[in-house]
Amino acid sequence: MSPRKLRLVLPKGSLEHATLELFAAADLAVRRSSGVDYRATIEDDRIGEVRILRPQEIPVYVEDGLFDIGITGRDWIEERGANVVSLGELRYAKETANPVRVVLAVAQDAPYERIEDLAKHDGKLRVSTEYPELTRRCLAEHGIDAEISVSYGATEAKVPDIADCVVDMTETGRALRAAGLRVVHTLLVSSTELVANPDSAADPALRRFMEQILVLLQGTIEAREKVLVKLNVSTDGLDAVLSRLPALRSPTIAELAGGGYALETVVPKREINTLIPALKEAGAMDILELALSKIVH
Repeated sequence: MSPRKLRLVLPKGSLEHATLELFAAADLAVRRSSGVDYRATIEDDRIGEVRILRPQEIPVYVEDGLFDIGITGRDWIEERGANVVSLGELRYAKETANPVRVVLAVAQDAPYERIEDLAKHDGKLRVSTEYPELTRRCLAEHGIDAEISVSYGATEAKVPDIADCVVDMTETGRALRAAGLRVVHTLLVSSTELVANPDSAADPALRRFMEQILVLLQGTIEAREKVLVKLNVSTDGLDAVLSRLPALRSPTIAELAGGGYALETVVPKREINTLIPALKEAGAMDILELALSKIVH
């Protein structure tokens, strides 16, 4: 009997567009009737059900077994205290490939430099946040008496009239700075993760499907940061060209029928704008830069 298919839940909201782009690039295109439909499909024999729901809810739904796997942030796993199995990090976010941070921020002119300084606040500290449990645990560890109110958006706009400080997620810090805030403490560094229900992850057939999906997603993410470079070089120029290549892995070298060599190697995309001119100066010819779809080790 063939194993049942995976039930998958993906994040709605700020991560939604980046997640759907990732799945499409991984040849796991998510299809739905409209941009507001919560139900979707993926034409893949390993995946039977797809839902798109708020990332705050996903850890609990996966823990409860409503879904076998889901994508959410470490911030929401910790906030909800969910018992899920982390299959691996997926290094992408709304704007960059960097992890996001959950931070405590105060007004620029506030007399606080560290979180410990908040204990000196006159009266009970007012804190606004979408992460009440993370905030409560952190402030308790530092002996800070606080009144924590749950924010449902625009958290950074609540200082100083509604709150003395905020605990908020930031990817680049731009929104906090624009609101006149500065960070005094980082509660958590959070990456996007593929998580699984513990019972589902213990099923060998389902776990195999999960690991295969993870390989496709991680391979696609890694390929975004690299390019394939192919070139020809004369025998005399080989050493000079090799000395210009990044020392990541040994390039593939093949002799050409008419003399000289053909080289190909994978290099970081961020270096290609300086690498290609340097290779040409060293004697490389017929240089090709090719995009990569996946890199699987």
